[in-house]
Amino acid sequence: MNQGWLLRDALLERFASRWHVTTEEHTIHMHHRSKAAPSLRRRCPSPHQIASTMRESLQHSGLLTGAPLLPLRWNRDTDLTISAVQALDPWLKDARPIVWREGFLAQPVVRFTGERDASGNLAEGFLTAFTNLSYVQRIAHPRQLADLLDSWFTALSAVGLHAGRLTVQGSLQTWHRPPVSGITLFFEADGVGLGDAVLLWNSQQPTFMAADIGSGLERLRWAISGQAWPEAAFGQECAYYESPLLDAIRTAVLMLMSGIRPAHRGPGAALRGVARAIEPNLARTGLSRVVRAQCAYWRGLGVTGMAWPAITSALEDEVLRHPRPAGRRNAKR
Repeated sequence: MNQGWLLRDALLERFASRWHVTTEEHTIHMHHRSKAAPSLRRRCPSPHQIASTMRESLQHSGLLTGAPLLPLRWNRDTDLTISAVQALDPWLKDARPIVWREGFLAQPVVRFTGERDASGNLAEGFLTAFTNLSYVQRIAHPRQLADLLDSWFTALSAVGLHAGRLTVQGSLQTWHRPPVSGITLFFEADGVGLGDAVLLWNSQQPTFMAADIGSGLERLRWAISGQAWPEAAFGQECAYYESPLLDAIRTAVLMLMSGIRPAHRGPGAALRGVARAIEPNLARTGLSRVVRAQCAYWRGLGVTGMAWPAITSALEDEVLRHPRPAGRRNAKR
């Protein structure tokens, strides 16, 4: 039977008593029966608190939560880890009965594909380096994705994002990106994209099936707090530095903590490109304070690596070794 129809039936069975679920041709739309107005928390939980609370909620639901992080240096289909679902590559892409990781991952990732505004800066809601909160697992039937999605919404509620603010929609038609096929549903909070739930399978051997549900941690803080995007993403540092600089330093710090060093190709070339976004005059006067803040961010989420003084020196040296052409400053005046 068509996987889209199996997924539709599973979603109806799981959610119809509490959610309005409508289907039309090959699309599905869901919203909670008790529509909730945004309820913003007086004090937004820290990134570490959000990840920990969601992990505890999923664990309470009987789901797997102890998987270690994937390495940032991927060197397979991509130079860097861009999504937690890469943990399932052997199962989904090679039809082999193993996975690298499985369960809940608060996975740091690096992507250079975020949407940009007319000035070339990343649009609101997008970062180069961010934490991909995900649940990835091998499954045997689409109904398991519906069950996992219900547990995910329970975890979102535990961090202050009530299901009444969420909508789910998407096409039930299959997309094909050999060797993997799938169906993607998107969920939003108050009309702002928050994540997706994906049913995946090996195109040649569909019994190798998996679920991938994920939300960006920084986007969750944005929705929970009602703060402006820079504050939700970077905290107090956004009052002193422009977002492009903070994005570049956060990305560079993650890469350096992960053992990546500047180079002419591969992940090292990506790091070198990120460093060129930093104004040399700032590196000359010192980046220690902002580097220290980004190190604390990643360490709070379980990333290990060299200490912030060594990272600061390595980043300053790289910026000054290959300075970009003179341009506008990154610091706020």
